[in-house]
Amino acid sequence: MPESLNPSGDGPAVLCLGETMALVAPAAAEPLETAESFVLSAGGAESTVALYLSGAGHRAAWLSRVGDDPLGRRLLRQMQTHEVDISLVGLDPSAPTGVYFKDPGESATTVYYYRSGSAASTMGPSVLHDVNWAQLPVLHLSGITAGLSASCRALLHAAFPTARDHGTLVSFDVNHRPGLWSAEEAAPVLAECARQADLVFVGRDEAETLWGTGDSEELYELLGAPQHLVVKDGAVGATDVSAAESVFVPAHTIDVVEVVGAGDAFAAGYLSGVLTGEQPGARLALGHTLAARALSSVHDFDLV
Repeated sequence: MPESLNPSGDGPAVLCLGETMALVAPAAAEPLETAESFVLSAGGAESTVALYLSGAGHRAAWLSRVGDDPLGRRLLRQMQTHEVDISLVGLDPSAPTGVYFKDPGESATTVYYYRSGSAASTMGPSVLHDVNWAQLPVLHLSGITAGLSASCRALLHAAFPTARDHGTLVSFDVNHRPGLWSAEEAAPVLAECARQADLVFVGRDEAETLWGTGDSEELYELLGAPQHLVVKDGAVGATDVSAAESVFVPAHTIDVVEVVGAGDAFAAGYLSGVLTGEQPGARLALGHTLAARALSSVHDFDLV
């Protein structure tokens, strides 16, 4: 990777493409069924990456569709508040904004999605037409988009070669969501996407579920030897594998409040290091720092 990927112009350093929903969560880490106070915020893997990148001082943009409804307009306002560029987000008058709920439990958080037929699920390759590829250093995608609909899958298939043709580095977070599609259906599609990316993020546990191995070296070969493969192993740490070396950095030791959103925060920290030309070990450390913030909160995005 180049020493620094920050653009010299006024455009974004990173464009994050994917669905964002209205997120409803108890104000404290308590069950959804009995909680009396709730917080309404933005929840989506790619937009969370954009939020953390913006918070770290980078120019970040988000590309998606939301319903032309109160929740969609609220999401746009929230993203603007954190200085994320929303100029490529469309308002759809014929489809709603998706919603999801977090249900914190004693040992884990359950997530309930209400996103079928959402505005974002109607996206297709045409949403790429307005992207200024000539001035875009990094495109960030995730496997969630591939699981939303056939048209969204076509969008991803178009995004990889388009970015490659313009010299844009593609970051891809595998992000398998069992609620969207089974591991059997998702595995070959997500592997194909990863093989087209320059930078790949995957959790060790999800890799074992999808492809039967969590070994970082085996995954590196299986996924087509990308420029960098980052294998996350929860509270243990993360490993960066490239043709040159394999680097492991342990995770921070913290009191975990809730885990949803931590992987996206990690990706943003790592990408921040990519943009400023940090070495792999420093990128992993930045990822752990942002992930620790997310793990200490009931919210997907937390920079406090």
